[in-house]
Amino acid sequence: MNGKQSFINMLEKAKIGLANPELFGRAINRLYYTRLNSRDYNTAGENFIERDWDNLVILDGCRYDTFEEESTLPGELSTVISRGSMTVEFLEGNITDESMLDTVYITGNGQFYHNSEDLSASFYEVENVWSDSRFWNEENHTVLPETMAERGLEAAEQYPNKRLIVHFIQPHYPFVDSEIEIDDAFDPETPGFWMRLLRGKVDVDEDDVREAYQNNLRLALPHVETLLTELPGKTVVTSDHGNMLGEKVPPIPVRDWGHPRGIYTEELVKVPWLEYQNGERKEISAGSSAHEGAEIDDEDVEAHLKELGYLS
Repeated sequence: MNGKQSFINMLEKAKIGLANPELFGRAINRLYYTRLNSRDYNTAGENFIERDWDNLVILDGCRYDTFEEESTLPGELSTVISRGSMTVEFLEGNITDESMLDTVYITGNGQFYHNSEDLSASFYEVENVWSDSRFWNEENHTVLPETMAERGLEAAEQYPNKRLIVHFIQPHYPFVDSEIEIDDAFDPETPGFWMRLLRGKVDVDEDDVREAYQNNLRLALPHVETLLTELPGKTVVTSDHGNMLGEKVPPIPVRDWGHPRGIYTEELVKVPWLEYQNGERKEISAGSSAHEGAEIDDEDVEAHLKELGYLS
């Protein structure tokens, strides 16, 4: 990009910021939390990959307080601080340049695939559930939790001596079976749901949004319990990050929504850590080669991420 184009882009962003004080406030807050962009992720968080587990179940975008309120899952619940306030940042802080040939990653979120070159991480196997038309739910524009549980159980049978990461989408947007309807919500040319909400560009009741978010978690929990009680070994249920639901973010007290990068409020980085052991621990062994999956069309990847509310 040449200097003239960079200047034009800067002017466009300045215009947007002046017209949208919420975006300007978010930008200032991001500078505060990232220490003037001097850190790429939340260095105060823990590395989840290095902790002790046989199976790691990730509920995408799950706040600790919502989980504590809604969950009746067996096990010992505590909290942990995530290294990211969004999925990409979480991945960067946990798996960048890591060789995890003892681990199989089953994911309903395309961010690992989309950022694989930059992450430079290797697993024994990766199943991109989101990319398979058999598993993608067109009606709700997501991968349903029952599908992720099924894929997790099948992986456990196929790879009995590997650690498993099962990355659910819920409670992350889109809201499953929700009455909230937004025109052009999944149009790649329009801003995502959370951005529209932040900018006041969508006419929805805020309480309905919070209820839809909670309902997404309620829908997922029975299927998470299936994994807890059927997967062998020590299973941990956690989240990659939380979600702002209209709370004010310091130091610039703007109300924020969604999970913007580089904002490390409690609502965004305090997540659940539920431990449950089913029988004996697994005997984990590393494989001899890394996963090399089939390439997925870039447009398909971007369409998927747009449907999840990214790329806006």
